[in-house]
Amino acid sequence: MAGAVQGGGGGSGGGNVRRARRGRRRGKHRRLMAEINITPFVDVMLVLLIIFMVAAPLMTVGVPVELPRTAAGALPAVEEEPLTLTLTADGHLVLQKTEIGREELIPRLRAIAAERSDDKIFLRADGAVRYEAFAQVLGALNAAGFSDIGLVTEGDGPKLDGAASDGAGQ
Repeated sequence: MAGAVQGGGGGSGGGNVRRARRGRRRGKHRRLMAEINITPFVDVMLVLLIIFMVAAPLMTVGVPVELPRTAAGALPAVEEEPLTLTLTADGHLVLQKTEIGREELIPRLRAIAAERSDDKIFLRADGAVRYEAFAQVLGALNAAGFSDIGLVTEGDGPKLDGAASDGAGQ
């Protein structure tokens, strides 16, 4: 009995040693794989693409204004780069990122309207701007040929029913 157990154990143990040796020999003769694994590269590039797609619309205009808060929803996206006019708290006008004088607003907007396929413009005005100045700018936009004017505001503002949405009391 002892011989049967020993023989069975010795035979299976010897087979494992042989297999291990064969595996080592095969590993030495194997060639190294010289291909580039591009899957991680593609994953990183897709993540970067998504980050830039989300961040790009946020970087269109860099003029700091305190926008009024409303309960209005977002406007649909446009095909061309959005044209933006900003009315700052001290009454200055900024077209895209260039400050312009009031007297050159209409001629410059007419020249831009002639080159663009749509008449969409976004108006950003500081909440501290007087209504009269705001209305004058709206009239100038209309006189320049822009009839589709989007008013840019911050979301989560008070609603007309008196109930404030989340974060409006901050």
